[in-house]
Amino acid sequence: MTFFSTAAEQDPVVSCRPHCGACCIAPSISSPLPGMPDGKPAGMACLHLDQQMRCRIFADPARPAVCDSLQPRWSMCGDGPRAASMNLAELERLTMP
Repeated sequence: MTFFSTAAEQDPVVSCRPHCGACCIAPSISSPLPGMPDGKPAGMACLHLDQQMRCRIFADPARPAVCDSLQPRWSMCGDGPRAASMNLAELERLTMP
């Protein structure tokens, strides 16, 4: 499975999907964030997700850099929330120490 392409035109940026939240659930976060001083394990929903699965601290400077670095691209998000969750879980597995 290929997650990231070297050519941006081969891996277009997509809009963040309403009611998805895969990027706030599937990956682990090792850096602290408000209310979660130890980060969060993979597969656990971030406590900052709202009812619409949107980040409540999106513009907060305390938001971890790793969160800011995740940009919705076709290779990560696929064709829906289920594909995004599977892609991100696989990326998490591939990058484990």
